[in-house]
Amino acid sequence: MSQTSHFSILPSDILQYLSASLDASIKVNDEPLRILRLPHPRTALPSLFLPLEYLPSSSSHHTSTILEIQSVSPPDERSWILGEDVIADGKLLTMTSIDPAFLLIPILQALEQGNEAAGQFRPADDLLDEAAKRLAGSDETQAQDLSDFCALKCSHKALPRICDFKEISSDITVYRYSLSKTLEYMRSKVAHLQKSTALENSLTITRILAKDGLMEDGKDELLQLGRIRACCDLISQYLDPITYEKLLNSYDLSKLQKYVDANKAEAVAKAVVAAPKTKSTATNDKKRKPAKPSRGVGELKKVNTTGMAKLSSFFSKA
Repeated sequence: MSQTSHFSILPSDILQYLSASLDASIKVNDEPLRILRLPHPRTALPSLFLPLEYLPSSSSHHTSTILEIQSVSPPDERSWILGEDVIADGKLLTMTSIDPAFLLIPILQALEQGNEAAGQFRPADDLLDEAAKRLAGSDETQAQDLSDFCALKCSHKALPRICDFKEISSDITVYRYSLSKTLEYMRSKVAHLQKSTALENSLTITRILAKDGLMEDGKDELLQLGRIRACCDLISQYLDPITYEKLLNSYDLSKLQKYVDANKAEAVAKAVVAAPKTKSTATNDKKRKPAKPSRGVGELKKVNTTGMAKLSSFFSKA
């Protein structure tokens, strides 16, 4: 098997479609798959995404989505064994669906910076095209990838989630990026996460809540606030720090913060009291026994120096 082969995990419905479409070269809508390099919504670093637009065999509705590609690399060099074939590259690629609204936020925010026309309503194509060019700058490759992403149906469908919009006619709708609309949409995601079983089944989140003392009896209100903060932290993996901070500040978490700070202060005080007391250095020095001279020094002390010239006599003037 070719060394360029990789093991990958994909959503089941997309895996079924790609398996059915597998050929010498995989094509979707008669076009080869193309990986896009887009800025990550949290770090702005170039990251890989796979857009897919296809018509599933089990549905009459056109599907448009984009997958985030992540690589899980083992600490040591490894290989995969598949039947009698060996795949030299031991990395595992994971491809998971991502809400395109997260990718659109930094693109539209770039249009807001230093642009007098930022508050104007514009058709989707004009808005996204100018935003992509502004974010990419002189990088033609990134500009093309951003343009291809903005042209996806899933990207256009995500615009109303984070933009104010007006329907001028049955064929024309204009948009304008809205921070308040974005925060409202993020809060809806927080509410959805709170109800999901994924939050309850997460051992990491459970440990964090328990560490803050929120799992104890009688802490229902604080636990609810802790779950909100945990959901915000999960969403923050796809938000820039400024937008995340504004999302967090849209909730009143002052009671939770006060309780957590008090717990930390109490833990520090207990640690100080429990710490063993050490004696002063001066006391230790007094009790310290003088070091024994080495064997060589002891032998020199026994030497009879009677009649020997002093060392200084060798350096006196003639």
